[in-house]
Amino acid sequence: MEQARNTLPFRFRDARLEALPSGALFWPEAGLLVVSDLHFGKCARLSAVGGAALPPYETRDTLLRLEGDLETTGAARVICLGDSFDASEVEGELPEDDRVWITRLQAGRDWVWIEGNHDPGPVALGGTHLAELSIGGLVFRHIATRGAAGEVSGHYHPKARLKLRGRTLSRPCFLFDAERLILPAYGAYTGGLRSDSAALRALMAEDACAILTGPRPVAIPMPR
Repeated sequence: MEQARNTLPFRFRDARLEALPSGALFWPEAGLLVVSDLHFGKCARLSAVGGAALPPYETRDTLLRLEGDLETTGAARVICLGDSFDASEVEGELPEDDRVWITRLQAGRDWVWIEGNHDPGPVALGGTHLAELSIGGLVFRHIATRGAAGEVSGHYHPKARLKLRGRTLSRPCFLFDAERLILPAYGAYTGGLRSDSAALRALMAEDACAILTGPRPVAIPMPR
């Protein structure tokens, strides 16, 4: 298998993983691609309740990036780490073209939807629907739990804020320490929680690292 371009390899527990520029996580040995917080239908839900006007193509933008990551990595397995839809009722309103696109991406792959706090898992779509999943010493779930070991989760949409040459840079990021790995949100227009927030500082060890997403992922000490 050809290694994904511009990835940042790192070790978590006994697994050799790769952080992709998009915010996806790839585990080459397991042929596994992991994405979190797709939030399909976010723009449609906000529009329906009179919220902020956002471009109406966020689901297609997200699917296009996901398709690219699957082609680049050749992943045979996919885990979506919860909040795949922005709300449970949005699943039934997904345009037919997008449903067909998801089905096409699932074809020939072992696909797992982890339950999130926004949705119980898109039960009308193919794949397996689970609260959490353990593979090779790693536990995949939506929300981090205290005292966990080898945990891979999402939910918080972590972002790192840095000051460089008088400018402030904010970028979605992975956070990891010896016991816990938190993925950035993969979906378009999802926002984020700064890594120096009380919630993330309470979860992550003092020596935790952040991996900034972007054209070339970069690892730095977690901004606190």
